[in-house]
Amino acid sequence: MILVTGATGQFGSKAVEHLLKNGVEPSTIAVLVRNSNKAKDLEKGIDVRQGDYTDHSSMVKAFTGVDKLLLVSSNNREAIENRTQHHKNAINAAREAGVNHIVYTSFVRKPGFEDSAIADFQKSHLETEKHLAESGLDYTILQNGIYAEMIMAFLGDKVAETKSILFPAGKGKARWVLREELAEAAAHVLITEGHENKIYTLTNSEAVDFEFVAQNISEILGKEIEYKSPSINEFNAILQKAKVPEMYIDMLTMWGTALKQQVMDKEDDTLASFLKREPTSVRQYLENYFRK
Repeated sequence: MILVTGATGQFGSKAVEHLLKNGVEPSTIAVLVRNSNKAKDLEKGIDVRQGDYTDHSSMVKAFTGVDKLLLVSSNNREAIENRTQHHKNAINAAREAGVNHIVYTSFVRKPGFEDSAIADFQKSHLETEKHLAESGLDYTILQNGIYAEMIMAFLGDKVAETKSILFPAGKGKARWVLREELAEAAAHVLITEGHENKIYTLTNSEAVDFEFVAQNISEILGKEIEYKSPSINEFNAILQKAKVPEMYIDMLTMWGTALKQQVMDKEDDTLASFLKREPTSVRQYLENYFRK
């Protein structure tokens, strides 16, 4: 039995889809959800189990009879420490329930990450990885690259109207990856052998910056899109004037700074080998986004 956590979320649901596409019988797939009403769209035959990262007994019950567990990292929007504890709780419950192998969705990491703008976020994943490695269970850690879908989340939906991109990422490059292709890779690890106690970096074959993004959007739309990378103070002032909530300003500043520091451009060809093809390029992603 394979169990996928967060199966009603964007990553977990795609992982389940790819398990089914690869011929895994629905009756051998279970999912952990907080609200079973949200799992109505899952394929008939999949075992829907209710549980919560903060409720140990519910997770032990849900994980009973499971051989492999895909632990999709928590998307808790509160303190980062909450996410870390959620992961530890799930690992502890899995061990008690007799799970044999946990596949954990972590995040790409490079040497020197401790000094980056996303250091706390990275340390949370590192702490989870350490707890998992010390659990006594077989594990596979997927250090996923930054989602390509975040490009437009950072830019907003008015790029075509304003003809400009305002983001404090400088010339920093990253190896953006489609969330769905990372979920496809996770499904591959779950149904193939030889991944015990391995750590994989899953990133794209190309590293691009926001100049590249602006040039490609310009070509796709047939209009000149200008990329501006202001200082953090300028960026904050512009967003504050536009009455953007402080929480979002902090988030955009953090990720823009991290991209400028180039902490997400780690080169690795593992994802391509798992997919048996080159990952979708940023150019392809942008074409699909603007021409949909």
